Amino acid sequence: MKREMLFFDMDGTLIDSEPGIVAGIEHTFSQLGRPVPSQLRRWIGPPLRDSFQSQLDDPALVTQALELYRQRYDARGWSEHTIYAGIGDTVQTLHAAGHRVAVVTSKNERFARRIADHLPFGHCFEDVVGASDDGERRFKPDLIAEAMRRLSVAPEQCWMIGDRRMDIEGARHHGMRNVGVLWGFGDEAELRAAGAIRLAQHPQELPELLAA
Repeated sequence: MKREMLFFDMDGTLIDSEPGIVAGIEHTFSQLGRPVPSQLRRWIGPPLRDSFQSQLDDPALVTQALELYRQRYDARGWSEHTIYAGIGDTVQTLHAAGHRVAVVTSKNERFARRIADHLPFGHCFEDVVGASDDGERRFKPDLIAEAMRRLSVAPEQCWMIGDRRMDIEGARHHGMRNVGVLWGFGDEAELRAAGAIRLAQHPQELPELLAA
């Protein structure tokens, strides 16, 4: 098996983080005295800063919303998730085979690092790259660029593995290979439209897809 650098998205790829994220968004709008938007599941994946901006027209309110969300997520939300069945074994198998693995996520990096540290397979990750506190680094192309810089790898050495169009579009921005996963928050139509070159129905399929 050829040794590659594998970038894994977090939400919807490694963990089902819907409970903590949705509860945090609901808490935030409740604290602001605003109606809770519908279809909050679609908020999982894109940067939260931009999702809040789509609902709140005042920049000061967006800043307040982010702070309220982070306060709850820091206290409880980060632990309100489950690990997808089979993904831990797959990450460890890939790591044992000699692949380098890292997390690249639009989630705030402090929270992403904490979650990764508590995953039973978290020791496999060389680094966890996430959004900066100020939001300057939050879009997938920038996050992938930062990951390549930190880990001293070129696009042709890497794969991006994720469940939403942002993961695929970020990979394509850098001319990087990608795998769209179908156990998360995106679906086949979204991933194919974004340009996914391979799709995985289950984590156990990843080693074969990456070797093909």
